[in-house]
Parts: sequence; C-alpha cells; structure tokens
Amino acid sequence: MQRNFTLSDSLPFAIGCGILGTGGGGNTYIGRTWLESELRKRGGSVRIIDADQVPDDGYVCCIGTMGAPTVSNEKLQQGDEFVIAMRALEEHIGQPLSAVLCGEIGGANGIKPLICGLQMGLPVVDGDPMGRAFPELQMDTYAINGLSLCPMALSDAHGNVMIFDKMDSPYRVEAYARALTIEMGGSAALAMPLLRGRDMKANIIRDTMTLAQRIGDVVLAERKRGEEPAEAVAAVGNGHVLFRGKIVDVERRTVKGFARGKLKLVGFGDPNDTLEIAFQNENLIAWRNDEIVATVPDLICIIGLEDGEPIGTELLRYGLRVAVLGMPAPKELKTARALNVVGPKAFGYDVPFLPMAGDLL
Repeated sequence: MQRNFTLSDSLPFAIGCGILGTGGGGNTYIGRTWLESELRKRGGSVRIIDADQVPDDGYVCCIGTMGAPTVSNEKLQQGDEFVIAMRALEEHIGQPLSAVLCGEIGGANGIKPLICGLQMGLPVVDGDPMGRAFPELQMDTYAINGLSLCPMALSDAHGNVMIFDKMDSPYRVEAYARALTIEMGGSAALAMPLLRGRDMKANIIRDTMTLAQRIGDVVLAERKRGEEPAEAVAAVGNGHVLFRGKIVDVERRTVKGFARGKLKLVGFGDPNDTLEIAFQNENLIAWRNDEIVATVPDLICIIGLEDGEPIGTELLRYGLRVAVLGMPAPKELKTARALNVVGPKAFGYDVPFLPMAGDLL
C-alpha cells in the first residue's frame, strides 16, 4: 500500500533504522537532519510504495553510503552524490529508473534512499535485501541468490563517479569498491545493484521500512510513559533482551574501510556477570560469561537503557548504561546458502550459527 512519508515520520523512522542497524549503517542523527532539510525544501513528503507496484520491466536501484561509520560521521557529504551516481547509471543503460531501493534498512543507510527519492522525484520501495545492516556488499539477498551486483556506481563529494559495468563475482565487487571508497576518502555514495522490477520482487525482504517505523513509534511511546523501552522494542522484533549493564571497555579501530573492535559490559549489581560483543561496523557475536548467546545474522542491537536511543559502534564509550537486544534475522538470511555468506564463519569466527531461543528457521 502506498503511503506518504512526512516530516513527522522522520524521528521514529530514524530510531527504528538505528536499532535495526545493529551498530552500523551510519549515524541516524546526521541522516535524519539531512532528510528533514530535504523534506522542508522539496514539498514535505516522499512516496513509499509496495514492491508489487514496480513494473516487472522497470529499472530500480539501491542507494546508500559505503565506508566506515567512524569516517562518515566526520566526512559529511556534499549532498548530490546519490543523484550523480543514479543519473550515471541511467545514462549507462539508456533507461530511466522507476523507483529507488534501500540497500540496507540499518542506520542512516535506511534513511538515505528517502533523500535520494526526494531529490529525484521517485518513490521508494518498502523493503531492502538485508533486513538489517551488513558491512560487505555481497551480504544481501540479491547477491546470495545469484544476481549480479553490476552495473553499479560510486561517487564522491567532488563529483567524481565510477561505474563498474561487469565483475565476475560479488566478492570482487566488494574488494574493488572498498579500495575505491578508501581512495575517495573512506566514505562514498553507492548505487548498487541496478535491477529489473521482477528480480527485485523475487528477492527483496519486504516491509522493512514499515518495521523500522513501528520500532521507532514504540520507543517514543515508552519514553512518553516514562518506561524503559527495551522489552517493548524486542517484542516488536520477535526477540528478547540479552543483557542490561554498563560498558566498561571498548576496543575500536578503523581498518581497511571498516570499524572493527570489541566491547565489554558488566551487569548491574554483579561484577562477574559480563557480556562481550565483537563488531565489524555491525555487532556480530555476543558472549555472556564466555558462552555465545547470539550470532550474526541475528540482530544484536545496543540501545540506551533509559531512552531506547540506538547506539552505533562509532558512539560506544565507557560508562554508557545500555540494554542489548537480540532479534531473529529474516528467514531469507538463514538458509544454508545465505549462512555461507552472512553467518559467523563468513566473518572469520569458527562457531556455528545459533538461532535465538524461540526462533523458527
């Protein structure tokens, strides 16, 4: 069902995107501020449509930012990079786009397709190929199911744009695009992949923009009631609260275009009750007292204990009082084929994927 996204939707949507980002996807405050500016400047609303409203033969393309969140917070965009990349692809194929897609619903990358839709006068499809955020380009349902990620485009703040016309594998796309992103300053606008409507419909995870909005609405409702939001948010995502505690240690570094590291939390009232989380832009594995309690692709989300504000990996610091949520990933990410690409072993951890209690594969 088509709906108009307006200024009043921006705060809850940004909160929901931040939580679904599992620590990555870019800072939602920066993305929301930009979106609200575009809404005020360009008529006040952008259309969100169902995937089935896109013609089978129409062209659509995902939009987002590639690079480390620690870089994108400080290296702001010029503002027209998405349109430059999308117009370059339109010229490359000699056809106009029918709609804008979200590359990942997590973090600011869930917000930026709305900005691009406003700037281009195009609707945005309610869905994405991850249902969360992931750090590498091959980690989406399009690539997992054998679709090519090319042609694709990267553009920077200086108006430079590069099109990758053909690559022999999604992993090659990731390697080449990551190297170019580093040369572009560690953060670049990404338009990828260019798809026909029929291929998008067969592979997209539907209604994730609506889910982000619902999560944000719950957070704001719990704040208004003066209640801690963690349980209510986890319930919307069919998950549960993994831990409540204080961050006592953070190890974080920017390496080869990623924010990598580990954090440690201590439970309230029990210094021997600990939770450790490893991350690569996004939170990957959580250990409670040295036993694994959640693994990628399931969502490990860190929020402020009192206000439910999502906390990205670039904002983690000593002393923060947080709740850690676990929410099951979409079923499309838990097939054997998908787990080869987005499971723990894909990130270098020799541990099995452990579905959360109550999760149905």
